[in-house]
Amino acid sequence: MSEPTSAQTFIVIGASSFIAKAFIEQACHQHAGQQQQNLTVAEPLQIITISRQASIKLPELMGIELTDCELTGNINHQHFNCDYQQASIEQCVTDIAAIAGNVTRIVMCNGILHSKNQHISTNEPGLMPEKRIEDIDAHSLEQLFYTNSIVPMLWLSALTPLLSQPRHKVSGEQKCVISILSARVGSISDNRLGGWYGYRASKAALNMLIKTTAVEYARRLKRVKLIAFHPGTTDTPLSKPFQANVPQGKLFTPAFVANQLHQIMDSIEPDGEASYLDWQGEPINW
Repeated sequence: MSEPTSAQTFIVIGASSFIAKAFIEQACHQHAGQQQQNLTVAEPLQIITISRQASIKLPELMGIELTDCELTGNINHQHFNCDYQQASIEQCVTDIAAIAGNVTRIVMCNGILHSKNQHISTNEPGLMPEKRIEDIDAHSLEQLFYTNSIVPMLWLSALTPLLSQPRHKVSGEQKCVISILSARVGSISDNRLGGWYGYRASKAALNMLIKTTAVEYARRLKRVKLIAFHPGTTDTPLSKPFQANVPQGKLFTPAFVANQLHQIMDSIEPDGEASYLDWQGEPINW
């Protein structure tokens, strides 16, 4: 285990996802660019990744070759394996607290819309979005709510004490922005098409959990900003079965979405409320 650091720290949960990979890649390149532009050595950057994978190296994660300056002591990477059960999440955050510096960005990229995994009890095909109410299945709903609603909340619950610690707590002009992957279909007021019962409901539940957390953070962690982020339809395995119906120009690359998210996180300020934003930074009705 590494020693504690004073570096700016980014925590990326669900680091094996396409959007997470692109977010990390851009964070590394942006930091390297700042280092080259400054006459003095730039502040170190620590990137902490979490996924089900036992180990991850940044070049493997991003599928690119990083320059020597991007993998020097100015960028430190630590990876943690997690099965996304509550005990594992809590232990992971305990381990992170021992090494993390000034936590300024947390990105949660976990999510599920469909799965090929068969039901253990019935050997029926894995879940797909429901087209009609008769398609509702208890096992599928449990998977959707656990991954899309419960897991992000378990992370927020475990991370709150860490963000309250003096060594990690942001204050003054500093801020910590937490972005959690949501979806426009989680908007109750925007639901005009119906269908996709479980996915819609699990994202709506996530939005409520985020909004409720922001009320508490307004008292306890005033410089922490929570975002429920809708990335748009992104070219990832999650959207792959549904891309045929996407209008031209509306299927985004992970790199584009990651760049938009970086800009939003850089510019947004804590205001005691949660924000439900799309990839353009435009608000979505809850």
